[in-house]
Amino acid sequence: MSVTSSQRLRITVSGTVQGVGFRPFVHRLAQHLHLVGWVANTADGALVEVEGSTSKLNAFLERLSSEAPPTATIKTLATQRIPEEGQVGFSIRSSDLRGSVRLVVSADLATCNDCGRELEDPTDRRFRYPFLTCTQCGPRYSVVTDLPYDRSRTTMDQFPLCTRCQTEYDDPSDRRYHAESVACPACGPHIAFWNDSGQTVAKGEVALEHACAALREASILAVKGLGGFQLWVDARSESAVQRLRFRKQRPHKPFAVLFPSLAAVRAACMVSPHEERCLSSPQAPIVVVPRGTDAQLAEAIAPGNTTVGAMLPYTPLHILLMGELQFPVIATSGNRSDEPIATDEAEACERLAGIADAFLVHNRPIARAVDDSVVRFVGDQPLVLRRARGYAPLPVYIKEEVRNSRPLPPILGVGGHLKNTISMSLGDQILLSQHIGDLSTVESLRAFRGAVEDLQALAGRKPVAVACDLHPDYRSSLFAANLAKSLQLPLLKTQHHHAHVAACMAEHGLNGEVLGVAWDGSGYGPDGTLWGGEFLVAGYGSFTRVAHLLPFPLPGGEQAAREPRRSALSLLWETVGEQIFSKDWRAVRGDGPVEQSVTALLRNGALMPLTTSMGRLFDGVASITGVCQVASFEGQGAVALQLAAERGGEAVRQKPDTADARYPIPLRNFQTEPGLAVADWRPLIQQISYDLSKGMSPMLIAYSFHQALADLVQRVAERAALPRVVLTGGCFQNVLLVRLVRHRLEEAGFTVYTHQQVPPNDGGLALGQVTIAAHQLVMSKGAGGRGQGRRVASRF
Repeated sequence: MSVTSSQRLRITVSGTVQGVGFRPFVHRLAQHLHLVGWVANTADGALVEVEGSTSKLNAFLERLSSEAPPTATIKTLATQRIPEEGQVGFSIRSSDLRGSVRLVVSADLATCNDCGRELEDPTDRRFRYPFLTCTQCGPRYSVVTDLPYDRSRTTMDQFPLCTRCQTEYDDPSDRRYHAESVACPACGPHIAFWNDSGQTVAKGEVALEHACAALREASILAVKGLGGFQLWVDARSESAVQRLRFRKQRPHKPFAVLFPSLAAVRAACMVSPHEERCLSSPQAPIVVVPRGTDAQLAEAIAPGNTTVGAMLPYTPLHILLMGELQFPVIATSGNRSDEPIATDEAEACERLAGIADAFLVHNRPIARAVDDSVVRFVGDQPLVLRRARGYAPLPVYIKEEVRNSRPLPPILGVGGHLKNTISMSLGDQILLSQHIGDLSTVESLRAFRGAVEDLQALAGRKPVAVACDLHPDYRSSLFAANLAKSLQLPLLKTQHHHAHVAACMAEHGLNGEVLGVAWDGSGYGPDGTLWGGEFLVAGYGSFTRVAHLLPFPLPGGEQAAREPRRSALSLLWETVGEQIFSKDWRAVRGDGPVEQSVTALLRNGALMPLTTSMGRLFDGVASITGVCQVASFEGQGAVALQLAAERGGEAVRQKPDTADARYPIPLRNFQTEPGLAVADWRPLIQQISYDLSKGMSPMLIAYSFHQALADLVQRVAERAALPRVVLTGGCFQNVLLVRLVRHRLEEAGFTVYTHQQVPPNDGGLALGQVTIAAHQLVMSKGAGGRGQGRRVASRF
């Protein structure tokens, strides 16, 4: 803005500007420039009135954006000239509660450098205090109970400030001015060490000593962290990690590892500059990185895996513990399988009984469970696999052209059944909850319902419509139907893969049509079958299914997702039929009791659900190549096949004369489905089986399989002739697949979009659901049947 005369300006700021030190920053900037006026929090962000000379106001406006606190996000900054008042000084006013409150609270932030120095300074009054914080770090989302974000609306309201903390809190020049979670040893929370029966053994520094001693003795320690409990154990001890696996009933799924320092991560892992910056960022997520050849870590951390989910200490308590231990520890979610993490001490003692040997607890209440976020990098681009601490509840802002210059009404999106998150639209943004998890248990369903109420309360809105998945039996869909009926609201059902595509489009601000490649385990199709290997020409209002995998039966239905061998048998049966019983095929198909019963089902033509699932195709190839027959966690077969493929790709790179196989996946137009291309995987399965019989390495076969999929995407993209391609769905958590597909498409001139703000898996569904529902409700005026798929003349 150009300011031409001395004047007074009213500046309206929206974005993440509460709980991040924005008002003290504005105060200091105004004082430095000798401007007068005031700043206050509002329902929408912050409001500033500032008065002074032209040149100083220009400088103020420029620096307001360029020098804002690093954890602040300014979405909009609007100025209005108002009459001068001639006041003296610049002040920080109390929050303005007029209007409807919007969710602008910051995510929880890792301990900043200033607080880290105080933690280690023997002359500082917060020396070794596990709960020191300031406006730049500490709990936000995990402690806030209402908005605007003030201390009285957090779980810290039960800790009255001592005189010295109150002085800091009231001093605009202090780093802790209105730091709502500020505390010290005299007035704040404290820690205690409990035995496995919940009896207090020690408090304060002695509690830390007991905790470190327990970990050195390879005990399993439950630690109450920022957003819930974690289970810690020495990551170097094979027996200790195996004991944790046995007690938690988690035989294979990788554990995250907490390292004492970035130097320790470098010693154990191979980290890029991008990964290092992410590890050390205020979000401080778990970052999946390659494991080093000399890593002093137990193999049981991630059996057969070449990567490590690494993270750094992100709270003062973590820093103190790891500073004493100086060795890596497992730091996994404090829960039983498929349950939400425990947040309350008494609850943890009950739910983690038989798992934890001892507990390190504290008396700062946790308002909501917030798990650790997980990020992986594809080159220099982040791929969020689980969006929680550090990222939630930050919104995805929806561009004006995507919204057709209209505000989004409050629509609740309830997500899917697995990796559940929820969302709510509001104005120009869609608010996203933290990762809730799989809705398979009573505890997780209770957490889901609480999150639905919680997000509405924080948003200060009630929904005008509810969006859910098309699948009629998802617990989230059943909940949505009951909620919509009880409140007499429209229920807007969105097709699973359309929601995946829309989510990626929304986070990139794309409008118009794209080719969406949506590959995952399964999603309910409008035709009543299980989709999962889809090519959609899609916008927000509707989609056209232009290609998909050839359907195949799933023996045992959902059981096939837990037993890749079932998918393998189905693929083999569909490929060679009765030949599967011959001697030549016995080695490929296996000959145990399960294989015999499944092949009998296939031979007898038993009723089984049909699927086009790319996830199950991955499982089938994983089984045929022998890398995974039975899975103990979701996607284990695909992960094993990816790891094998990465080794195969490395072998090809090291020996260029080693020719990788070329597997065909022809596109066919079937008369029963006019205008639709079907990717026929049967020649691929036949060739893989032949190569195995000739002794080809499973790793090379796995790599060639990935190459074949990349080739398939390129051929469909060229026939669809749309310049933008979106890669989405759980299969695109596979970084090798993303790299290969991206390379093929970009070489062919396409622009490729992958997820960066929300997960490609079902954790991103809620964003897509609300975006589609908003288009149906507002842009299309609620036209029935839109967004559920349509058939048009084929581009093929």
